Amino acid sequence: MSAKNKLSLSVQYPDPRLQESITRPKVRRWVQAALFAPAELTIRFVDAEEGRVLNRDYREKDYATNVLTFAYNEGEDIAEDEPTRADIILCTDVLEKEALEQKKTVEEHSAHLIVHGVLHAQGYDHNDDDEATEMEQLERDILAVLGYPDPYAS
Repeated sequence: MSAKNKLSLSVQYPDPRLQESITRPKVRRWVQAALFAPAELTIRFVDAEEGRVLNRDYREKDYATNVLTFAYNEGEDIAEDEPTRADIILCTDVLEKEALEQKKTVEEHSAHLIVHGVLHAQGYDHNDDDEATEMEQLERDILAVLGYPDPYAS
């Protein structure tokens, strides 16, 4: 999608189940494809308990969700060269369950959720129909460039 932007990336696997299949190089490639500006990001794969605690404590929703994005300079007037800073949390249990239900590979679903989280970190949202349409089209375009199918096709 974009020219390579400066990226500082930490990939963490406190839940190690996907460490062998969803490798750091894959994650870096997916993140880089969705970046429109420099960024300092952490991608963290967690189990259902950690995912539930984070969702409960920060969103007041007492269940594990597939992806959480904590954008630290969201809504700030940041300098043009100031990197986007965010933590993107993926819950392995939910990710694997959704992939199975949606008849997708875990890799396809992981790529989609990471692209989705990176777009959130950069201020994209889906709170209304117009925003959702724009964000979903960006996700489709980025994933197509990466060689993955449309995540919203049924």
